[in-house]
Amino acid sequence: METMNIALPESLKSFVQEQVSTGGYSSVSEYIRELIRADQNRRAAQRIDTLLLEGLSSGAPIEITPDYWEMKKQRLAERLAKGKNL
Repeated sequence: METMNIALPESLKSFVQEQVSTGGYSSVSEYIRELIRADQNRRAAQRIDTLLLEGLSSGAPIEITPDYWEMKKQRLAERLAKGKNL
């Protein structure tokens, strides 16, 4: 595991130490790792929301049926057999 040093003003340092002691964290590092993971999850959710909105505004809707999925799978299998990128 790599080590990083950060500089915090006293008010933020006190806040972090308070979160560690009252939040059940074993260390400042554990608290910071949790904050980073939460940020990663938030950004991933934002990306999904963006892609969903793009999909909704991408054109007229189509009905997705079992036949549609079979056709889609067949096309993808053909592309794979030909060695094309998906």
